[in-house]
Amino acid sequence: MNRFRYGTSEGTSGKALTVVPITLQTARAFIAWSHRHLMPPQGAKYAIGLNSDTTLVGVVVAGRPVARSFDDGLTIEVTRLSTDGTPNACSALLGAAWRAARAMGYRRLITYTLADEPGTSLRAAGLRRVADRPARPGWDTPSRRRTDHGADGVDRVLWEINRQVRS
Repeated sequence: MNRFRYGTSEGTSGKALTVVPITLQTARAFIAWSHRHLMPPQGAKYAIGLNSDTTLVGVVVAGRPVARSFDDGLTIEVTRLSTDGTPNACSALLGAAWRAARAMGYRRLITYTLADEPGTSLRAAGLRRVADRPARPGWDTPSRRRTDHGADGVDRVLWEINRQVRS
């Protein structure tokens, strides 16, 4: 297991954060409990948890990119990242997601944030801001009704990290 020990500065516990494998069912339950604005994802390629001692403090779920233009077989998308607020948990989970993706042969990891989120954890994990995405009306159409899942009608930011292939 990967262990991360962060400093004991004010506001942190100084406890080791341990990356652990989890089921999608566990990740979905944690997201339903803790995520601010999105529901749990329907499916995934993999889910990773983060423990502080024996307590689950965060999860990351990665799957096929939602945008068809990014679904090239070499790109994975972090579809949900949720923590209980434990310091450094987001960047530890993003780093673990990227390490797992690289080990599986993926060359690019992408994710989105709301436009008003600063992206500090993403930068700390090595992701870079790629593009601003305007709000979209949603997936609902008269011919196929769909419910709002929390990301409709909001501006977003696309982030990525990629592995350069050397020949």
